[in-house]
Amino acid sequence: MTLSFKRKLASAAGAMAIALASPAYAQTPLPWLAPDIMAEVNAAGDDVSREAVAYRRAKALLAAMTLNQKLQQLTGARPEILPDMPSCYGARHVTGIAALGIPTFRITNGPVGLGQNDCVSPEVANLKAEGLGFGSVNIGAYTHPSSAKATALPSAMAAAASFDPAVAGLYGEVIATEMHNLGLHVFEAPGVNLARLPVLGRNFEYFGEDPYLSGVMAVAETKAIQARGLIAMPKHYAANEQETNRMAIQTTVDRQVLRELYLLPFEMAVKDGKAASVMCAYNYVNGQSSCESRELLTDILRKDWGFTGYVQSDFFAMKSTVASLANGMDHEMPLPNFWAPEKIKAALASGELTLAQIDEALERRYTQAFKAGVFDRKLEQSPIDYAAGGKLARAIGGRGAVLLQNNGALPLRGGIKSLVLIGKASQVYAQQAVAGGAVAGEPMGSGGGSSDVVPAYTVSPVEGLRSALSATAAVKLVLVDDANATATVDGAQVSFADAVAEAAKADAVVIMAGTISEEGADRATFTDTSGHQLATPAAEGSSLDWYAARSNAIATSGEKNTARNSRTTQMIEAVLAARPASGKAMAAKTVLVLKDNAGVAMPASLVGAKGPTILETWFPGQEDGNIVADVLFGRVNPSGKLPVTFPLAGKGFLDSVTAAQFPGVMDEVGKTQTVSYSEKLAIGYRWYDANVSGGCAVRAGRNPCVAFPFGHGLSYTTFAQSAPKLVFDEAKAAWRVQVQVKNSGKLAGAEVVQVYVSLPQSANAAGAVQPPKRLIGFQRIELQAGASGMVEIAIDPAATNHPLGVWDEKVQAWVIPAGRFTVYAGRSSAPADLVWAGYIDR
Repeated sequence: MTLSFKRKLASAAGAMAIALASPAYAQTPLPWLAPDIMAEVNAAGDDVSREAVAYRRAKALLAAMTLNQKLQQLTGARPEILPDMPSCYGARHVTGIAALGIPTFRITNGPVGLGQNDCVSPEVANLKAEGLGFGSVNIGAYTHPSSAKATALPSAMAAAASFDPAVAGLYGEVIATEMHNLGLHVFEAPGVNLARLPVLGRNFEYFGEDPYLSGVMAVAETKAIQARGLIAMPKHYAANEQETNRMAIQTTVDRQVLRELYLLPFEMAVKDGKAASVMCAYNYVNGQSSCESRELLTDILRKDWGFTGYVQSDFFAMKSTVASLANGMDHEMPLPNFWAPEKIKAALASGELTLAQIDEALERRYTQAFKAGVFDRKLEQSPIDYAAGGKLARAIGGRGAVLLQNNGALPLRGGIKSLVLIGKASQVYAQQAVAGGAVAGEPMGSGGGSSDVVPAYTVSPVEGLRSALSATAAVKLVLVDDANATATVDGAQVSFADAVAEAAKADAVVIMAGTISEEGADRATFTDTSGHQLATPAAEGSSLDWYAARSNAIATSGEKNTARNSRTTQMIEAVLAARPASGKAMAAKTVLVLKDNAGVAMPASLVGAKGPTILETWFPGQEDGNIVADVLFGRVNPSGKLPVTFPLAGKGFLDSVTAAQFPGVMDEVGKTQTVSYSEKLAIGYRWYDANVSGGCAVRAGRNPCVAFPFGHGLSYTTFAQSAPKLVFDEAKAAWRVQVQVKNSGKLAGAEVVQVYVSLPQSANAAGAVQPPKRLIGFQRIELQAGASGMVEIAIDPAATNHPLGVWDEKVQAWVIPAGRFTVYAGRSSAPADLVWAGYIDR
């Protein structure tokens, strides 16, 4: 991050800064809140010391609690008016115990802002519970649109596309500041599941297809949140890579693969980020529920990684009373269900559980709460600075935008006289600001998923474009029907041919499309709402043409939430084929702005010199219009890189996937659906590199199955990278890759140097076949026009991402195989973009 960018963001962050309240119980005689222990808290100089003091305070508190008090504290509360905050009706908290100085412990969903933040209008309490969800519980307490407003940030995928942990840190700063404003304690995020399936409904909540990139971003966000006296909660642990039947799906995954891919971001967040909590997932992993797996919760998380925090269940994810508590679960959310007091008491009476196990679960959570200062500040709310939050959201979105190809249309000139914005009438992309689950004509935050943040304002695409142009410039909005037969121009009905004619005579054309998704469903068409059998190939959901009325419900080929075809690709092709009124070819003045969940299967007709300029902006959130306009008009020079692979349509992983890989197959009695990660280590770019399908052999440094590779992203300037050097640092027993980068263009901009390693053949002896390469480092550098700078990227064999290691299940350890490791550096994962840096011989 450059000094100028730091100053810019520091100024905005300063406007959002909050001062923690003075200790609420400074004069209390309670030992865990007494002045002498508070003096120790203030004197604790490092993380270990702070946790040691917090642990003693937790033990003292537990010694003073009755059994009934302990059981009440094990779970979330039923919806209620918060006793500490009567302006809020909420259901994301553990009710406090004033006599013991225990504040109400408040939890907000994530990860793209404070969605479902334990505070809706008290009037919601008067709604009838019947038919509203969750049995007799008023679901409005969780999802009502009167939820406290907060900044709707760009998607986590957009943050990952920055390839800059400083951006993930800024993401965490916005969240932490607003959590303090709203009197919250726990943020259920970051999400670190991987984009194994491009159609996974929650990909936008995660950081992409690479475990190392995901881990780096998760560490930065976790640190930023917890540095401000709050608790971060990496989720969903573990192997939770599909929404279809997520509550009961059985995931079968090789244990080496589990360690090297799906657990790695969690390991980094725990070891490097010091995550105070982890959320266990809905699914079963290798036959065990994620929330009662001793292997996951105790053997790996605590014994192997040294995790000292607590484990919370995803909402209604627990499957048992005894096994969950006995095997390492600590906190049931959102209600006293399996851990209802009467059930725990029965288990105590039968000897299946002990009081010591209950104390241990509470001790873990209380230790982290004391460490974060939750007990030591008054629970209160203060106004959110929405303008400051929006400014930072806008900056984050700009940093995550990825220029996929530029055929001369960008950046747009500020002096253009006419611009036509085109989108589908059935889709949100050209009509309103886009977030997960967005529906045309409905306000942001109305969907009901974890990422439904209710913002104070949104900026539409038209508003953003008009603000970037002179008052005399004409911006027309064209909305086309799904059949490409009719359209509207600024609301007036016309034929599709007339709409195309409007585009042909405009100075610039901007088309907006994308792949909306949300928690609760994947982008796929099933025979019925059971989600057991696909009605059409899985790859269809990765198309710009596929959509359903509700992205949070299983789409079917029948009458319920019917999957539809928007014919977006055909519309774009028709615009490109039009005869322009001026001599400028349509491809040279047309920009396709994508707003995607994750990677898209690109039609070959849109890729290359005859296609449009393509800009990927993910789900931009409330500042959508400004974020897109900033990049289109060159106020922001794009520097993002793809955190996922964009295949060519018909040649992607999903075109080869089996029913066992997605959505899973039912057993003979029709009770259990099992999904198999049989591709093992070959996900994302690794699948294409390995040529698993047999049709993706690299030619002239490019993969014929890939439209835009992982790590790819262009700029409005150009960069030259020197031949990389691999240097061994004896003092640190580590290597450094050194690359000189020069901005050879005429504009200031940023480049990301990426380092990959190929493991020796001997690595395959551990079990799973290793992919041709893996990402092990990256660094962003900003340069003025004509300037040069040195990038150094460390390769430390002892690092938590195990850059040279493989998991050997036979010895239950990470091992570094013998042989020659080949190191490459460059600007993307494509072989043509990488240069040999050197060998590491072991």
